Amino acid sequence: MTTFHNQTVLVTGGTGGQGASHVRAFHAAGANVVIGDIDTERGATLAAELGERARFVRLDVTDESSWAAAIAAAEQTFGPVAVLVNNAGVQNPPAVIEDTDLRTWARILDINLTGAFLGIKAAAPALRRAGGGAIVNIASTSGVGGTAHYAPYVASKWAVRGLTRTAALELGRDNIRVNAIHPGVIATPFITEPAAGSDAPISDFYSPDPFAVPRLGEPADVTRLLLFLASSEASFITGSEYVVDGGLLLGPALKHEAA
Repeated sequence: MTTFHNQTVLVTGGTGGQGASHVRAFHAAGANVVIGDIDTERGATLAAELGERARFVRLDVTDESSWAAAIAAAEQTFGPVAVLVNNAGVQNPPAVIEDTDLRTWARILDINLTGAFLGIKAAAPALRRAGGGAIVNIASTSGVGGTAHYAPYVASKWAVRGLTRTAALELGRDNIRVNAIHPGVIATPFITEPAAGSDAPISDFYSPDPFAVPRLGEPADVTRLLLFLASSEASFITGSEYVVDGGLLLGPALKHEAA
């Protein structure tokens, strides 16, 4: 079993559907977990639920000073950060490019892309102080293909891929590995509830019936891979990308009776 005993792990967007799954799993594996989020009520509740070895810090991923404060709080409480999970992300209301306003475009890139950039920038010195570690950026299958009506989100996730590879090259000799995970349609409120300004959830447009694995993903499907990539078991893996989508990107699978 993968263990993170006495390691400090910071997860952004740590109160969301995937984020909370990641936080709980790292904690169960022995890590000191720092829950970074702007939702103070849910963050404090989750930290209290986990109890020992858990702390909530209010973290606005678009704010460099907020990042500095979060890293400082993590180190003061538990010691140098060994794992950073750039999980925070938001979706834009669906609209074609012509109808997408600049404010929406900027907000999505600010959170999804600049947030990850600032996280790497802020965490790298702490990871060096820990003697190395891992950064895992949670991207999306939308960063591998295109998705109509979601240009800001798609663009942000494509850019995270380049950021991941560049950071891997820059930090590798410091014993810091950087990888990305591309989740498909995962059954969390991010997918099953409408985004702000939207009338319908994304899950309304994505039936899993054609998938090779015909179901929506669960947060644990992503979490299990995340823990592997963050662990010493993945010590020879960096600058890599992993798709967790049940075969979404493969295209329609043969039905069982036709196979």
